[in-house]
Amino acid sequence: MLYQQLSESPIFRGISARELEELLLNAQYQIKKYNKGEIVAFKEDRCENLMIVLKGSVKGEMLDPSGKIIKIEDIMAPYPIASAFLFGQRNQFPVNVTANDDVEIFSLSKSSVIDLFQKNKIFLTNYLNSISNRSQFLANKLMFLNFKTIKGKLANYILKLATPDKDKIILPKSQAEMAQFFGVTRPSFARSLKEMEQEGWIETNRREIKIINKQQLIRLLQQ
Repeated sequence: MLYQQLSESPIFRGISARELEELLLNAQYQIKKYNKGEIVAFKEDRCENLMIVLKGSVKGEMLDPSGKIIKIEDIMAPYPIASAFLFGQRNQFPVNVTANDDVEIFSLSKSSVIDLFQKNKIFLTNYLNSISNRSQFLANKLMFLNFKTIKGKLANYILKLATPDKDKIILPKSQAEMAQFFGVTRPSFARSLKEMEQEGWIETNRREIKIINKQQLIRLLQQ
């Protein structure tokens, strides 16, 4: 069961459950369980193990300068947690990690990760892809947080989802989830969306958003 779960993780993708059983035969790992709401790791804790969610999900959160909690992302099974921070001079968790529900986490020691790098090229490639994708995500998130207004954040989000030849997008989350992602209240998010529609910049139909004035959305990014 464990090896089948791990084989579905992006970190081990392309490696069969049987191969994983052999690879991990002498590895140092644990299966850790956390209850809903329990802290999995605090910001600046040492990151000394590769952690992969086996069951449930966790969330990464950080405080902004005003003390407001900003949700960075949810990490669901079978994805890794903070894989980009296992190595480097400051291998510390960048955010607080909290269990969204009852979770199980596979925790593989750093020394065993290095051993697997040497034994299996697929694992090494997967790991490098994982940390590259995570670094790009965090860079985009930091850029997103730089926008001062909710409308600016919305414009940036909408334009990123829309391709050059596409004027309609579907929001992947509910308004409540989007508001939490933006670090604002749901009424503030809904009001900004409504104002953008009243200005004639967009049209909304539930989660569908149609871009009416793309140039105005671009100007919002410059404010």
